[in-house]
Amino acid sequence: MSQAEAVAIGPRVERAPERERAQARRVPRLLRAALSVPLLMKIAGANALIVVIAAIISLRMHRLDGPDQALMGVMLLALTLSLVINLVLVRVALRPISALEGVAERVWRGDLDARVRPSLVADRDMARVGRTINLLLDSLMSDRARMRRLASQVISAQDEERARIARELHDSTAQTLTAVVLQLSAAVRDTADPSMAERLAEVKTMAGAALEEVRNMSHRMHPRVLDDLGLEAALEWLARGARESAGVMVTVDTVGETADLPPTAAPVLYRVAQEALGNALRHAAPTSVGITLRVDASSATLEVVDDGRGFDVVEAEARRPGMGLFSMRERVSLVDGHLDVSSAPGAGTRVLATIPLTPLRQA
Repeated sequence: MSQAEAVAIGPRVERAPERERAQARRVPRLLRAALSVPLLMKIAGANALIVVIAAIISLRMHRLDGPDQALMGVMLLALTLSLVINLVLVRVALRPISALEGVAERVWRGDLDARVRPSLVADRDMARVGRTINLLLDSLMSDRARMRRLASQVISAQDEERARIARELHDSTAQTLTAVVLQLSAAVRDTADPSMAERLAEVKTMAGAALEEVRNMSHRMHPRVLDDLGLEAALEWLARGARESAGVMVTVDTVGETADLPPTAAPVLYRVAQEALGNALRHAAPTSVGITLRVDASSATLEVVDDGRGFDVVEAEARRPGMGLFSMRERVSLVDGHLDVSSAPGAGTRVLATIPLTPLRQA
């Protein structure tokens, strides 16, 4: 399709809903209301109308002989029974549709395990629709599982690369800068030229600052403290770094025993805390951030709350689905956890990640 054709079609597509609304306005309101009545009520009304018409005719023909009156009574009884039978049959026939609607609502709410159950009262067409919906849901679950595997591989590769770069920075680049600082210190001490000593001292200061930055970068990419001392110490280190660099009050509260966390849970919770804290400092301008870690026998919960400017979560995800939020959700979902982000303009932000621990311990 050419660009001119696309431009020409665009206005027609945009005007289509307006034409539909104009046509709907031309239909009488009473007729629109009648057409919008459920099918069961339509059939009941039609049959009731037939019964009423038959009753009116029988009243006008009250001069009929006895046999004719009996025949009219039988007709009225038959019409009434027909109305009842039709209503029962339609009610039974519509029951599979109600089941389909219930499954669709469960899927919309996130229950992708919902399926249409076989019904004894469903006709062949309705049963075929149910089987088709189940096939679509099975395909959706298969695609979702494949996407989760791909996301897991991407995130794992990212973590491995970050860990490798962090080791290189810590074991190679940082050690080289340390040697440079030591050599500059010796040169400052041994030189007899005051001007040269001052210049060497300035170079030493810059090299020391570069060394500190490399060490901080290494820890941000993959904190060694998480592997050596555990999640609680890593969160304290993260909060201390935020307080020193941004001047924001960041507190960490821990409830429960964190030493028994499975090795797959601690990195996930740390990355969520790191991303949530980084987002708050970059975008929300908070005065304080609270990090709370709760661990019990069945689950671990990480909560990050800030008092910043907040945002509209739905609008932000629709406008720009950032990789940070996607990465947090995927990390948590890969360990069968749940991530909830709640915020509002001017009301701060709350990030809550919950991970079940029993399956991870049994894995």
